[in-house]
Amino acid sequence: MDHSEAQTVSFTQMKYGTKEDYELLHELEKPYLAMTADRILREMRSQADDTLSGYKITRLEHGLQAATRAEEEGVDIDWIVAALLHDIGDGLAPQNHDRFAAEILRPFVRDEVAWVVEHHGLFQMLYYGHHYGWDPEERQKYKDHPYFKTCADFCERWDQSSFDPDYPMKDLGHFEPMVREVFSRKAYDPAVLCEGEVRGLDG
Repeated sequence: MDHSEAQTVSFTQMKYGTKEDYELLHELEKPYLAMTADRILREMRSQADDTLSGYKITRLEHGLQAATRAEEEGVDIDWIVAALLHDIGDGLAPQNHDRFAAEILRPFVRDEVAWVVEHHGLFQMLYYGHHYGWDPEERQKYKDHPYFKTCADFCERWDQSSFDPDYPMKDLGHFEPMVREVFSRKAYDPAVLCEGEVRGLDG
């Protein structure tokens, strides 16, 4: 629809908006929020071509491989979707891709899952940091955090191991219903977030 023909607010500065303006925006936001999964899946598909050079697989394939490994271990949907999307921030936020991905997931998954995604970049340094003169054990600053072991396990079992072009990974279509299920949840539902609860990858 041409924007000039669409119903719009009366203001050009937010502070001058009326109750009716904000009620209109609230209603228009609902279908947009409902399409969050569509935008996420579109971004994931773009990673088949818009990817980092040098690896044996694309960033999409890395996510698919990590998610396939997670699913094969029998973990719940939060972990599978997190494994799929943990590097979704590579394109727009390569310097803090882990936090970017975590903020996408945070309203819809357990607190433990979001924390692991937020910190996986730091934890991954165990495997390569020494090659750059970085501290590979920087993760130890979180050694007393209740989610420390979960993040270490996530990196070891699904992330650092998922760069194999011969691994039989499932395609994005297989994971699409899971993505849609997670992102159709009520945002920040305490029953979903389970703040402080530690389940680990085997719980």
